[in-house]
Amino acid sequence: MARYRAGESVSVTVEDLAYGGEGVGRAEGYVIFVPGGIPGDRLRVRLTQARPRFARGQVEAVEQSSPHRVEPPCPYFGRCGGCRLQHVDYQAQLAFKEKQVRDCLVRLGGLGEVPLAPIIGAPELYGYRNKMEFTIAEAAGQTVVGLHEAERYDVILDIERCLLQSDLLNAVLGEVRTFIRERGLPVYDPETEEGLLRFLMLREGKRSGEVMVNLVTASPRLAEARALAERLQARFPQVTAVVLNVNPKKASVALGVEEHPVAGRETIREHLGGLEFSISANSFFQTNTLQAERLFELVLEYAALTGTETVLDLYSGTGAISLLLARRCRAVYGIEVMAAPIEDAVRNARANGIANCTFLPGEVRHVLPELIRKGVRAEVVVADPPRAGFHPKALKATLTLAPRRIVYVSCNPSTLARDLGGLVRGGYRLEVVQPLDMFPHTPHIEAVARLERR
Repeated sequence: MARYRAGESVSVTVEDLAYGGEGVGRAEGYVIFVPGGIPGDRLRVRLTQARPRFARGQVEAVEQSSPHRVEPPCPYFGRCGGCRLQHVDYQAQLAFKEKQVRDCLVRLGGLGEVPLAPIIGAPELYGYRNKMEFTIAEAAGQTVVGLHEAERYDVILDIERCLLQSDLLNAVLGEVRTFIRERGLPVYDPETEEGLLRFLMLREGKRSGEVMVNLVTASPRLAEARALAERLQARFPQVTAVVLNVNPKKASVALGVEEHPVAGRETIREHLGGLEFSISANSFFQTNTLQAERLFELVLEYAALTGTETVLDLYSGTGAISLLLARRCRAVYGIEVMAAPIEDAVRNARANGIANCTFLPGEVRHVLPELIRKGVRAEVVVADPPRAGFHPKALKATLTLAPRRIVYVSCNPSTLARDLGGLVRGGYRLEVVQPLDMFPHTPHIEAVARLERR
């Protein structure tokens, strides 16, 4: 196998996509990862990093273009860290994602022959996101409101129009930027811990048409927030909620330790699966409404409820899955660690006239064993964990509970494979894994798995 050094220029044929969207190729047997490379490309690559078993490089020239390569429509493509696959034909994106799910299940889960269904593509390739989070920063003496540059956490691109959100949200984004610049509001500096503005989060009810503007600041400057709210609501009647979240801590997260309703309601509404949901600023809700509906249909299909079951919904968020399940079973227990989603879930249950849901705050690894000790049993478990997947104690408790059926919703094929492997070894048979593309043009993949106890 050949060895190269950083700084060398080599010709690479890209053979695959790694999880995360990087092209994977070889030069004389030496593995080289190439951001922006597509299977079928032959590229001239300048190596930026060289290690004994692999290297990473930047594209200097496309010597032969892949048949899957297309012209990306976004002017920020290549600089923005978001849509890394815009230059890949959509059908090829789907094929690569399906392959990555299969590879993870076999290689990381040790599952052998995997019952993998063909991936379900998205009906909307642009404008599909109902939530976007922008960072507010200073660049060249000017306030910018945008997204992180690819592979950088210290550089923010000033995004005038993001193709993943609607024209309405792009117009609201532009108005907020103009307001901030006109007022000369100071931007928070994480080094000095001085300044005000940190993040802008926009939410949109795709079915209700309602918009939430959530401004995250380092201190509660309500006068400026009220002035912004008046301006936005005068120009956009769809803005029904303006919220100020205050995060005085150094941690760069768009979550506040205190929340102040500024104008309108504290939540916006969304309609999904025949139910109405209230969504607050800090709650989790699937960010692709149309695909979320398809995802929830799969969950209901795989749960195969008859009306007599007790169901546990682990990592229940705002209760969307819990409430949809509740109409088809005897009782649902939803477990969620965050306080805001629990409040939303209770509110959503009441608004939809659903009385057979109980929402429990806390970590699944602690709450589930306590439920078992109290004698709670469930025939079906539905789980939608974060990217890290199940905590080992939560997985162990699920096996102790021994439900007849498990429906696992995942946003990370690697941890899905790990957890499915553990469940299969713990006495379950994997019936089917169904990938869905919730986020076109990004490397992210959603999947739903159904398991039956042997």
